[in-house]
Amino acid sequence: MQLDCISNLFEGGDAVNSSNVLGQSPAHLAACSGQAFCLLWLLQTGADANQQDNNGETPMHKAAKAGSLECISVLVASDAQLGLCNNEGRTAEELALSYGFEECGRFLNTLRMTRLLTSSSTPLMPAGLVACPLTGAQSSKVAGQKRALIATGAQDRKRARDW
Repeated sequence: MQLDCISNLFEGGDAVNSSNVLGQSPAHLAACSGQAFCLLWLLQTGADANQQDNNGETPMHKAAKAGSLECISVLVASDAQLGLCNNEGRTAEELALSYGFEECGRFLNTLRMTRLLTSSSTPLMPAGLVACPLTGAQSSKVAGQKRALIATGAQDRKRARDW
């Protein structure tokens, strides 16, 4: 079984967050090949869901470019950050859409908007990570986003969430 082979490699001393010459970890490789089960195992073993390779891409970027909704879902469940940019300034959502994976792009957009609506004063990004700023294209992708972004009080957030 493929997972047994991977497990033996890690038991032999290869770190779960080690990287190849391109800066890609096993999680990057699993995500870009659509191996959701392997990716889940790696993340449960301590793989960093937000590790960036030499191009600034995380496993989320790789899954989005591959159009793997399953890998994206595994990464989301592991609290992968949605707003991280690669070296070209592009998020996973933007990559999914530009590669023609509209379902993945819509899923990531919905998740991003849901996180914006449900966050109060809690920061969306851990310290040390840099998010992409919202561009004009991003800020107009979902109906009602402007209302959600300018809501200031708890009642306004509730109304924005309830429509």
